[in-house]
Amino acid sequence: MEKRINLPLGDEAESLQAGDPVLLSGTVYVARDAAHKKMMERIERGEKLPFEINGACIYYMGPSPAPPGEVIGSAGPTTSHRMDAYTPALLDLGLKAMIGKGNRGQAVIEAIERNGAVYLTATGGLGATLASSIKESEVIAWPELGAEAVRKIRVEDFPAIVAIDSRGENLYTCGRAQYQGQYKKIIKKESERNS
Repeated sequence: MEKRINLPLGDEAESLQAGDPVLLSGTVYVARDAAHKKMMERIERGEKLPFEINGACIYYMGPSPAPPGEVIGSAGPTTSHRMDAYTPALLDLGLKAMIGKGNRGQAVIEAIERNGAVYLTATGGLGATLASSIKESEVIAWPELGAEAVRKIRVEDFPAIVAIDSRGENLYTCGRAQYQGQYKKIIKKESERNS
């Protein structure tokens, strides 16, 4: 059963466990590589970010243009590790959740644990389906970046899965181990049957 999560996140992030399906509702900020670079430049200069980072959720997504009458075009996740160099600093400033696809580096996992945050994964290839959960979208910073501009979106029942929880449990690691364990059992049974 999915857990319904209202954004922005607070301490409830710590109750989520790797593997939990969630439905997100509220404000999410969209930012990718180029926007993360600009955010870090602002932090280094002591300037404010274009949105309140405390409790925020960032979606690593590059939207396609909105078809007529739609809020946004296809809205699938992009590979998260490209933001790994920037993520620990943002988590230390109060970022509580990220949505993307693929595993994260050790420094990000440690920052997730240190800050009681979560990393969520959305299913790649379902951009049109995910877009149906986005009810509003506006560019709030660096429009010159096009698809990489920072957006503020409002989502309702956006589906995701907790990939890394606040204790560092990692679905990418434990899922792989579980698969390998099941695979070894199947191979052993086949081997015994053929003996």
